[in-house]
Amino acid sequence: MTVKIVTDSTADLSKEVAGKLGITVVPLYVHFDTEVFKDGVDINADEFYHRLTTGKILPKTSAPSPGDMAAAYSGLSKESREIVSIHISSKLSATHSSALLGKEQVGKDYRIEVVDSQQASMGLGLLAIGAARMAAAGATSYDIKDWVFHAIPKIHLFGLVDTLEYMQKGGRIGKAQAFLGSLLQIKPIISVKDGEVHPVERVRSRKKGLERLVELASAFKAVQSLALFNSTNDEAVEEVAQRLGKAFPGVEIYRSRFGPVIGTYVGPGAVGVALIEKD
Repeated sequence: MTVKIVTDSTADLSKEVAGKLGITVVPLYVHFDTEVFKDGVDINADEFYHRLTTGKILPKTSAPSPGDMAAAYSGLSKESREIVSIHISSKLSATHSSALLGKEQVGKDYRIEVVDSQQASMGLGLLAIGAARMAAAGATSYDIKDWVFHAIPKIHLFGLVDTLEYMQKGGRIGKAQAFLGSLLQIKPIISVKDGEVHPVERVRSRKKGLERLVELASAFKAVQSLALFNSTNDEAVEEVAQRLGKAFPGVEIYRSRFGPVIGTYVGPGAVGVALIEKD
C-alpha cells in the first residue's frame, strides 16, 4: 500500500494541491473570543481576514488535540498502515506534540513517522508536497522520512509583513523582536529558520520589500521546488510570480494563501516565498 502523508493546516496548502496529491490535512483551531473554528474547514481565508481587519477581537489559535491526530491516522487505516506525518515547528505550536501523542493512541498496528519540519506555512507545505510525490512513486516511509530530514536544512522561507503587531501580540515573534520599535513606515522582512522567526532586514516601502523578496529567492542558483503565498494582496503577488518565473524557468510555482492560523500572526498584506534548494 502507498504511504500516506499527513500534515496540518499551517502548511497553507491549497485544497486543490492537497486533494490531487492525497495529503491529509489536520486543522488547527482559530478562536474569536468564544467562537471556535477549524482552520480552513469552518472558516476560510477571506472570511478570516475580513473579521481580522474589521473586528475588535484579536484571534487566538490552538493545536489539534492528540485525539484529532489519532482520528486522522485511524481514518487512513483502510488505505495504508504506513504514515509520514509532517508538522509545523514545535517551537511555534504544540501540533507536533499532539501528533506524537496521537501516534501512541493509535497503537503499534501502524508505522507512523512524525517529523518536526522546523518550518511553517509553505516551508512546511513544500515538504508535504515532496513527501507525497515520493509516496506516489512507491517510496517507503523510511525513505520519505530520510528525504524530509535531508530537505529541512535546504528550506528557505522569506516573508514581507506590513507590521509585526500581530506576531508580537500572538507571542510568535521569536528573534524578530529585534525589529520592534522601528519607524512605522519600515516594512520588516522575516524568515523562518531553526524552527522560529528571525529578522532578515527592514525596507522603506512595500514596493522595495517585494523587490527584495525576489532578490533573496533568486540568489539561489537552483531550486527543486518553489512556492509563493500571500494573505490579502493578490495584485502584488502576480508581479512577484512573474519575476520568479523568469528567475527559475521550468520550476513549478505553487500558489497559496496564508490561512487563518498563520494569518493570525502575519496579518493582512503579507507576502511570502519558500523554496527548497537542489543538492
